[in-house]
Formats: sequence, C-alpha cells, structure tokens
Amino acid sequence: MNRRGMVLVAIISVAFIAVVVRLADIMVMNHDWFLAKARGQQTKQENIPVKRGIIYDRMGRELAVNLETESVFCDPAEISAHDDVAKSLSRELGSDARVVLTKLNADKRFYWVERKVELARAQRIRDMKLKGIGFIPELKRYYPKGSLASHVVGFVNSDNTGLEGIERELDKQLSTQTEKLTKGKDARGQTLSEGSMKELKGNDVVLTVDEGLQHIVEKNLDEIMAKWHAASATIIMMNPHTGEILALANRPAYNLNNASGTSMQKLRNRAITDSYEPGSTFKVVVGSAALEEGTVNSRSMFDCSAGTVEVGGRRIKDDHRNGVLSFEEVIQKSSNVGTIKIGLGLGKQRVYDYVKKFGFGERTGIDLAGEVSGLVRHPDKWSGMSIGAISIGQEIAVTPLQVLRAYAVIANGGLLVKPHVVAEIRTPQGQQVYRANNEKERVLSEKTAIAFRSILKRVTEEGGTAKSASIDGNQVAGKTGTAQLFDQRTKRYSKERYVSSFVGFVPADDPRIAMIVVVHEPKGAIYGGVVAGPAFKAIANESLSYLSVPRDDQRERGLLLVSNRERVYP
Repeated sequence: MNRRGMVLVAIISVAFIAVVVRLADIMVMNHDWFLAKARGQQTKQENIPVKRGIIYDRMGRELAVNLETESVFCDPAEISAHDDVAKSLSRELGSDARVVLTKLNADKRFYWVERKVELARAQRIRDMKLKGIGFIPELKRYYPKGSLASHVVGFVNSDNTGLEGIERELDKQLSTQTEKLTKGKDARGQTLSEGSMKELKGNDVVLTVDEGLQHIVEKNLDEIMAKWHAASATIIMMNPHTGEILALANRPAYNLNNASGTSMQKLRNRAITDSYEPGSTFKVVVGSAALEEGTVNSRSMFDCSAGTVEVGGRRIKDDHRNGVLSFEEVIQKSSNVGTIKIGLGLGKQRVYDYVKKFGFGERTGIDLAGEVSGLVRHPDKWSGMSIGAISIGQEIAVTPLQVLRAYAVIANGGLLVKPHVVAEIRTPQGQQVYRANNEKERVLSEKTAIAFRSILKRVTEEGGTAKSASIDGNQVAGKTGTAQLFDQRTKRYSKERYVSSFVGFVPADDPRIAMIVVVHEPKGAIYGGVVAGPAFKAIANESLSYLSVPRDDQRERGLLLVSNRERVYP
C-alpha cells in the first residue's frame, strides 16, 4: 500500500507540475500568443462598407447613387441536402440550379452564392432558414439614368472599384479607405454582437454635364445612327468660354447598370480615344493663322478656276469647280485649292506652329481616362505634298474633342481652353475640396478670332456648305468636314468609307454652346453638310430653348431698349 501510495503521489505531483508549467507557459511565457488566439476565436473582423460619394450633374441631379443590398454566401460543410438547397436558392435568385449547386459543393468553408441581392429577395431567402447559408450587407452602385452619359460617368465592379469614366478617374475621391469592424462570436462562429457601427462615405462629385442637354444630344445621336446606319458617332457640347463639357455621348454605348461583359467597342469613349483625319473642319487652323500672320486679308483673291492644284507632285482637286474666290469664299465654299494656296503662303513651319498652338498632337488634359494625343508629324518628316495635305485636314490625326476646342478659340475671342467634366468635389459634410479653375491660354488675337468668326457665319448661309445647320432666329458659325478613311489594306484612301462632321457654335456673336457632330461611315450620304449639319441644327434648336437663350433679334431689341433707357435716364 505504501508503494502504491508513493506511486500515486508521484503521479499527482508530476501532473501538478505539468499543469503549473502549462499555466506558466500560457500566462507568462507565451501569454501574448495565446491571448491573440483567444481573441481570434471570440471575435471576428469585417470591413465596414464604404458608401461611395454621389455623382451629380451640374444642376444637382443624381447620376450615380448607392443601394443597400445583402450578399448571400454559403458554408458547404454546414449544408446537408445540397440538391434541395440549390433548388430553393435558384428559384429565388432566378439562376440555374446547377450553377448554384456547384457553389454549394465548393471545397472551402466560405463561398459567394450571389452578390448584392436586393433586400426583399434576401429576406425571403432568410425566411427559408437554410442551414449553411449566410448574409453580409453590401452597398451596390446604381445609375438612375441607365445608359445616359455612360462614357462620362463610368461604372464600378462588384467590389465597388471604379473601372470606367469618372468612377475610375476619381475612384479614391468617391471612395475612402476602409476600416475594420470587430464583432463577438460564439464557438460555432455565430455573431454575438455587432460592435460599434460607423458609416464611411466618400466625397461627392458634381459634373459640368447637364442632364437635360445630355438627353437632347443622345436622342439625336440615336436618330443619326438609325438614319445613316453608321458604324459609330460622337457628339460633344461645350461651353466655349470655360471648357466645361455640357454633354458628351458616343454610339455605340451601354447600360451602366448592366456593364459586366460589355465589349470594348461599346466601352470606348470615342470622343477622346479615337483619332481620325478631320478633313475640311481643319481649315480653321490655316485660315485663322493666315489672318493672324497677315499673309492674307479679307480682300485677298485666289484663282481656283483650274479646279486642281499640284503640291509635291500630286494633284489635289475641289469637289466643285470654282472660279476666282475671295479669302472668305475659300472658307465658305470649302475650296481645297484655295486653302492649299493659303497654306503655301504661310509656309510649312508656320503651318506646323499654329497646328501645335491650337493644341493638336497633344492631349487636351480632360479629366477622363484614355485620352490620346492624335498625330502631328514634325516638318522634318513631311513630304513635298504634306503642307497641302495638312492644310485640308489630311496626314494628321485628331480627336473630336481637339477639333471642338480649336473652334472654341474662334468662339471665345482667341483663347485655348482646357476641357473638363468635373466642376467640383465636396466632402459628405458639404465642404468644397476642389473646384475647376477654367484654364485658358491665348493663341490668337481677339481681332483675328472675331474676323474669322464672321467668315464661319457665311458657311451656314446661302451658298455655304452647311446651310442645313442654320437656325431660324440665331446665327450659326461653323464648318463641315467630309474625310475619306485611309484603307490600311490597300494603302489608299477609301472611296466607300467616310467620316462626316460638322463643328460650330451658336449664337455666333455671343456663343453659349460649341458643338461637334462626327459620324463614322454613314450609309446613303457622305457630306458633312448632309449627314452632320442637320443633327447640329436639331440639337442646337432644342438646347437654346432649354437654356432659354433669346433669338438674335430679341437680344438686339433688348440691348436697344437698355441703351435707350440709359440715354433717357442717365
């Protein structure tokens, strides 16, 4: 008995020592490690959902907002009847039961079944009390206007990260750095407490775009595509004095609420990513440069009666035979022969200098991703015929936005503006953290800009190439463009594929809007005055009415009344 007692005492002593050692290990030697492990078993951390800032148009109308949703996940190890659960979920989610079953059979303890389900549907699934199915609240980006201004607003992915447009360009401003929320849980991992809740919200963004003008532009853009069966088309409307983009649209486009899987053809913001040879709309550069440099004046005459002109061994012709034309008539009738003679009078270095002054060959700096610079070659790389080709808008690649900005120079009195779509950024509390400063740089004298503006007005009058763009009650200043597309296969200009365009501003003497219409590969007609001019007219008519811009005769009458009052009541 004594021997047994001694053995028992020894065993108890060893066990006691082991417990003491273990306690010392847990409480002293490795205390921090075990404490962290205990907390990991007792609590869990989740990211606090971040509400992206709201995107507004210039009038405060919502273009991008957030919706509260719940995402459904599964723990496959907790599910017993996988087939039955898959059928129940698929009925409520409107998805294929086989796809849901694949998720329920995943070889992991957590797997998404469906992300961002509307609350009512999530509640119906919760009411089923399916074992192994859980829910996590998430915010979903929603675009109330659908496809409107899709290439400006852009969209986010399932994790609310911006992928296109302003959503991408200002992703860090619209969102904010996420924080962790600590929640208590039991031994089975179920939540015991929600912890301290906190709302995180990004900054709001106000765009320069006007929803009403954007709608007018997109409605007419759809009509262009339907009428001319074009491959693509772009319309941009801008305030020529500030560079604010009032509307910007491309076709094809896409629905922002269903953007997943959209092809690059539809995602491309062609207003800034696609370059083309502008044709006759580019004649504004050579024409205004010649006036500025004094190589021509309003009385200068050009003999275009031959119908062709030879430059560098190549003959370039006019579409219509002309006689002797004045400088103004060269622009009004869009004479290639006359324009080339104007360019030759300037010389290649001055032509190049003004091409660069007007901002071609460089990005405009618009606050949207993907802008290209186009192509302008240095005179050292020009051939003998390049000065003639460039004068009439060939051998140069531009974007629609670059061309519109060039015409804004004439509209605003000689200033090159910086186009932009963001007007301001505000914190959730309403504090302004950014405001566009409307950058400008003088590239022409005001005298030259006003003189050339008068010439552009004649283009839309009787005898001009863009009579179809004229508006009853308000004078339009602008220019048509009809450019052949270069065929890379044949290395020649195509005789079937054209780019038709019109760019201008209205009212001509007090411009409120500048606008460009570019239609790629129209079917049934090719001339800018036929394809793009009428669209400019329709959009400008509606837009001036929307903006409550008075007719020219009404404005003149108002100015006269003010003048009379000043004389009677000094």
